[in-house]
Amino acid sequence: MKIEQKRLCMYPKDVQRITGRSYRYSRLLLIEIKRALNKEEHQFISVEEFCFYTGLPSE
Repeated sequence: MKIEQKRLCMYPKDVQRITGRSYRYSRLLLIEIKRALNKEEHQFISVEEFCFYTGLPSE
C-alpha cells in the first residue's frame, strides 16, 4: 500500500506552478503573505494560508 505524502508548506516553485508567474514574483508573494500574517522570516506559509490569502480553493 502506497501512502501519498502531501506537502504542508508552500515554496516559490509551488506558487510558480499554480499561478503561472515567474519565480521572482512567487518569492515576493510569499514574503508579502508572511508580512500580512505577521510571520517571521524563518516561518513557513501553509497551503491553507496561501489559499486564504489568494482566494483560491484549498482543494
